[in-house]
Amino acid sequence: MTIVLYYDTMTLRKKHKSTLSAIFAEPTRANIHWNDVESLLNALGADCSEGSGSRLRVRLNDVKAVLHRPHPEKEASKSMVKSIRRFLDEAGIEP
Repeated sequence: MTIVLYYDTMTLRKKHKSTLSAIFAEPTRANIHWNDVESLLNALGADCSEGSGSRLRVRLNDVKAVLHRPHPEKEASKSMVKSIRRFLDEAGIEP
């Protein structure tokens, strides 16, 4: 049995809602700042832990992912945004 926890969009700050909308926007954007993504994940209640190198281990609603921080850029690439979108979708998060 899978239990899906839902977040209340009313508890997210305007910046977090904007980042969430940008992640799910079509066409996929490549100008989303990585700090905004991490802030959103924390606001959604994700457990984030440092991995080796630039890796970030994330767990949200019993869904796990390993994301790679962009470097030296500060923005997530289109492929990273697609990965984050897929992770959030699997975790039951929608804009």
